[in-house]
Amino acid sequence: MYDEETRQTARIAMAAGESLNSISKRLGVSRAALREWRDGTVRRMPPSSCPRCGSEKLDDTSYAHLLGLYLGDGCLSRHRRDVYALRIACDDLYPRLIDEAAAAMSAVHPSRPVHRVQAVGYTSVVSYWKHWPCLFPQHGPGPKHRRTIALAGWQQEIVAEFPQLFLRGLFNSDGCRITNWTTRTVAGQAKRYEYPRYMFSNESADIMHFCQWALDLLQVSWRMPRPNALSVARREAVATLDSFIGPKS
Repeated sequence: MYDEETRQTARIAMAAGESLNSISKRLGVSRAALREWRDGTVRRMPPSSCPRCGSEKLDDTSYAHLLGLYLGDGCLSRHRRDVYALRIACDDLYPRLIDEAAAAMSAVHPSRPVHRVQAVGYTSVVSYWKHWPCLFPQHGPGPKHRRTIALAGWQQEIVAEFPQLFLRGLFNSDGCRITNWTTRTVAGQAKRYEYPRYMFSNESADIMHFCQWALDLLQVSWRMPRPNALSVARREAVATLDSFIGPKS
């Protein structure tokens, strides 16, 4: 899945004596692939099996997290020979979350490399596979908020079993933990009080419903200050989210 320009750049670097480890980190190419290009060998690997239309077992925990990330900041795009790219856009301000997205993607599809493509202000975590549409049947033309988004029965079962990881993916993509403040008059004097709050924003009413449903499964109270924004502000509810989400940085 590496283009010829990347291959040529790697070959020139290897010929110049740069280490495989250094080239791998700089270009995002696995060292196994670099050895193949250097030695002129071809690695024989069995075709990857799909957990939905094949015999491979799906890592349900990682998938619950990846599903939340996909619904928030992910997309599928079709390439040649019916190969699809799964892309998760991650803010460069939070490198830990980029690592988490890459780890979840790799666990769900471990037989191929996960790439990190730098853009202006964000990094796209990318993996190529013909079977990504099998795992994300929500894929379709146009933005998610302009079409119906529904979870398949097997996806609902995974979310119901791992709602914490699903919510972590949603809030890590389209949510945040912020500090709010208010004032109260005590003994005739105005005093400032601060309190944490989680916010989740999404233009899709269907995806917002999934977030509400997962919170209900955990008995986490929430409210809707706007149609496209969900708030979790009660102390015990925030404490619950803190136990498996927490601040991004």
